[in-house]
Amino acid sequence: MENILAYLVGLVILYILSMILVIPLRILIKLIINGLIGGVILFIFNFLGSFFGLSIVINPFNAVLVGILGVPGVILLLILQVLL
Repeated sequence: MENILAYLVGLVILYILSMILVIPLRILIKLIINGLIGGVILFIFNFLGSFFGLSIVINPFNAVLVGILGVPGVILLLILQVLL
């Protein structure tokens, strides 16, 4: 009986530890996917913006920002580029 209780406690602890490790991994994967999507959006914007003389540097920070914010992120980067 004591062995079964020890196994159950061990399984509960293992479950809790695995959930603690999985949640940050999900956030990291979401940031990577958003960064890739943002990079593609910036690439398309730079291609279309070249006709009007507009471009935004593609780097990891800008890609994640555009991936998370979307079109408002592109507008924010354009405003920052004009002001600075």
